[in-house]
Amino acid sequence: MLPRGRPRALGAAALLLLLLLLGFLLFGGDLGCERREPGGRAGAPGCFPGPLMPRVPPDGRLRRAAALDGDPGAGPGDHNRSDCGPQPPPPPKCELLHVAIVCAGHNSSRDVITLVKSMLFYRKNPLHLHLVTDAVARNILETLFHTWMVPAVRVSFYHADQLKPQVSWIPNKHYSGLYGLMKLVLPSALPAELARVIVLDTDVTFASDISELWALFAHFSDTQAIGLVENQSDWYLGNLWKNHRPWPALGRGFNTGVILLRLDRLRQAGWEQMWRLTARRELLSLPATSLADQDIFNAVIKEHPGLVQRLPCVWNVQLSDHTLAERCYSEASDLKVIHWNSPKKLRVKNKHVEFFRNFYLTFLEYDGNLLRRELFVCPSQPPPGAEQLQQALAQLDEEDPCFEFRQQQLTVHRVHVTFLPHEPPPPRPHDVTLVAQLSMDRLQMLEALCRHWPGPMSLALYLTDAEAQQFLHFVEASPVLAARQDVAYHVVYREGPLYPVNQLRNVALAQALTPYVFLSDIDFLPAYSLYDYLRASIEQLGLGSRRKAALVVPAFETLRYRFSFPHSKVELLALLDAGTLYTFRYHEWPRGHAPTDYARWREAQAPYRVQWAANYEPYVVVPRDCPRYDPRFVGFGWNKVAHIVELDAQARQARQPLLLCPTLQEYELLVLPEAFTIHLPHAPSLDISRFRSSPTYRDCLQALKDEFHQDLSRHHGAAALKYLPALQQPQSPARG
Repeated sequence: MLPRGRPRALGAAALLLLLLLLGFLLFGGDLGCERREPGGRAGAPGCFPGPLMPRVPPDGRLRRAAALDGDPGAGPGDHNRSDCGPQPPPPPKCELLHVAIVCAGHNSSRDVITLVKSMLFYRKNPLHLHLVTDAVARNILETLFHTWMVPAVRVSFYHADQLKPQVSWIPNKHYSGLYGLMKLVLPSALPAELARVIVLDTDVTFASDISELWALFAHFSDTQAIGLVENQSDWYLGNLWKNHRPWPALGRGFNTGVILLRLDRLRQAGWEQMWRLTARRELLSLPATSLADQDIFNAVIKEHPGLVQRLPCVWNVQLSDHTLAERCYSEASDLKVIHWNSPKKLRVKNKHVEFFRNFYLTFLEYDGNLLRRELFVCPSQPPPGAEQLQQALAQLDEEDPCFEFRQQQLTVHRVHVTFLPHEPPPPRPHDVTLVAQLSMDRLQMLEALCRHWPGPMSLALYLTDAEAQQFLHFVEASPVLAARQDVAYHVVYREGPLYPVNQLRNVALAQALTPYVFLSDIDFLPAYSLYDYLRASIEQLGLGSRRKAALVVPAFETLRYRFSFPHSKVELLALLDAGTLYTFRYHEWPRGHAPTDYARWREAQAPYRVQWAANYEPYVVVPRDCPRYDPRFVGFGWNKVAHIVELDAQARQARQPLLLCPTLQEYELLVLPEAFTIHLPHAPSLDISRFRSSPTYRDCLQALKDEFHQDLSRHHGAAALKYLPALQQPQSPARG
């Protein structure tokens, strides 16, 4: 028989057990917010849940994703169900948040842009981006942010090459190389007055306002200096395979794709000496780091556990193979930061990978122009040139029939130079880069152009964000294009109703790296031998600082979609005589190329000089420092003609040094006897259709020509009178 008090004790124990079970079900097994490591050590204070507790519904599927503008279905307390206890206070509305990113190369630069888009979409605070870059990434990102003109975003650059000596002694097997170790030196590399910073890998995507992450600094104790999310794989537990020896770590270790750093505390604690001593000691028994900086961070934390503040796992949902990240969330509103930390990236195996992939693709293809919005509650210094631009736009008359022309001229397009990996050509004194521009409907010309022109090319593409990704896949799927590392593609993002043809040409021209450029159009195929012939001609003619010439490449056209391309001048003349080829625009606008003097070219054995004439628009080879195209000419009409006028005006002024504002350049027009390029047929563009059908369009073009002559007169004085009759002639409905 049981003692009299035993039933009451058993009943109380059963009741307590029932309460514990109910608490486990209600709070995900995280009562009291205390969690223990495998070794028995209690989690650090801060009232965050065990980051790997199961929270996925039984059907294994995420609930419907929240709308990008917010989740109307989420209750006030549901947006971050992984938190428990009091939420940290949000940062002041206009507090400047600092973010550091290490970025190197072309591909990583594209990743940074997608990351920044996701941050800008949700952010409510001004941002200061601290970018540690190599020369390639700096050229790309500096141009991009300068032309993006996002309000309340500052960008500072730091030279990665200057930091390499501090980490180059560490053997690293990770694919990120030396750049994967540079987060270790951020406390010394960033400004001494900077106390706090969020550090991000380039392969993360935000699903929430970054200020919520910044607010977690408030949870740091007086000694904590590093905020990290626990690693969501078994890597640091070891025994993944025979002889698997990871670096030391606290329990599962931590992932360094998202880090909160108290820089001031790390400097005071002697961080640089701390991580160096730890790394040198571990490298005595380990051959190299496998996960770059992450291994060293974990080894330091293992030795100094008081440095780390554990962050909720939703701030770094890690999508590597064999990840346990799905235990971290149950619905889309839980997600804060998604981390593609597998080398496979979007091809990683994960139960919910389709949801994550679609989320990422949303920002990859999102129109970055829409992120130029003001933070109305936070007055900030406008981006350089923004005030002048707004003033100029405010002066436009929306009732003006030419309003869209005026507005398009003032549009600052986002520019992403060297969108794909590019190897600069070796320096050669007479080398030539083919320069052209195109839109999505001319992509099919690229393979043929690469077969005809073996030299370097600089091409500007006018695309939307989504089209830029289609273009990327187009190149990757083409063996011809993928093999050409000397072709530089520069994406100018689409904005406005008119095609900014001369702005595109100027982007491509500015990025050319050879001494000379061949100014062509994408619907022309040059002679197979033209690249070598041009370099030889430049050398033979002795072109350089003492003699500047515009070498004319005679243009022809075929009206047939299929024809046998001539391999020599002899073959071309035979096709010309047979009626398969014509001199360019012979039927519609002969005056555009008549000064080339095709009859003389048939018999020519040496270069010959020609004179400028009204509406002349040849395709020319000129020094890279030639005058830029006039960006006022958008859409169709007079865009190349104006450039040739400018070349001739400079030559005329150089021959008459007493004129106002003389220049040192003199461009003589020389026609090359063995050169040729052939235009292929294509459907007419939207702009040429508008030109042909709209009298208002043609009137606006004439207004632009009049303004061009006024500016020409101011720059070149009386020499500009020569061009007045040409400017008053009607424009052909065939060409620009």
